[in-house]
Amino acid sequence: MSVRLVVRTFSELCITAGALIILFVVYFLFWTGVKAADAAEGEIDTLQSQWAREPVAQAPPPGSAEASPSKDPAPYRAGKPFATMHIPRFGADWEWPVLENTAVTTLQKGLGHYSGTARPGDTGNFAVAGHRRTYGDPFKDFPKLRPGDAVVVNDGTTSFTYRVAKKPYRTVPTDTAVVDPVPRGSGFEGAGRYLTLTTCEPEWGSSHRLIAWAHLDVTRPVSDGRPPELSG
Repeated sequence: MSVRLVVRTFSELCITAGALIILFVVYFLFWTGVKAADAAEGEIDTLQSQWAREPVAQAPPPGSAEASPSKDPAPYRAGKPFATMHIPRFGADWEWPVLENTAVTTLQKGLGHYSGTARPGDTGNFAVAGHRRTYGDPFKDFPKLRPGDAVVVNDGTTSFTYRVAKKPYRTVPTDTAVVDPVPRGSGFEGAGRYLTLTTCEPEWGSSHRLIAWAHLDVTRPVSDGRPPELSG
């Protein structure tokens, strides 16, 4: 085999490999985003249809006589949406469905609720995970969160506005105490109504996690009509 043939063959292999790499990058940067956006929109449409057919019971005000119902609510269904989340800091149109569990397939359709953590508005820690990059990049701007930022969770009848307590905290994936009922490292003391958001760190890796904590600020009916990020 001549040197010229070897060089030509090697060059063709390099071109082919480069083309495959480009296609792979396009898939992760573009196509997964398109699929996730379509999937998320579909999940929100499903929620809205469900709410129209079977309205969720409105949560009673904290401390009221009705705040401790005699019957436990039905459990969330694995991989199914039960609420939407809006974070004004990420843009006026930023809205994603919140689905039950944090399985790989679940996070490809929206945000995932850590099973076993509190429900929105309940005492304890309502913990939610989302992709930083790929599959729509829902938490791409996670580091921009600042104290006082609103995180609005809507379950169809009740809007829960949480307020971010401090700038995102960096930790390791094994630090599961960040989703405890009173999350360790948050600075919160005693029982309360908390929210934990988690995503990968660094932006294109997963060796660490970024954590944001918030506390429940305002609960109101969604029919109120006021912009939730301005309430309270």
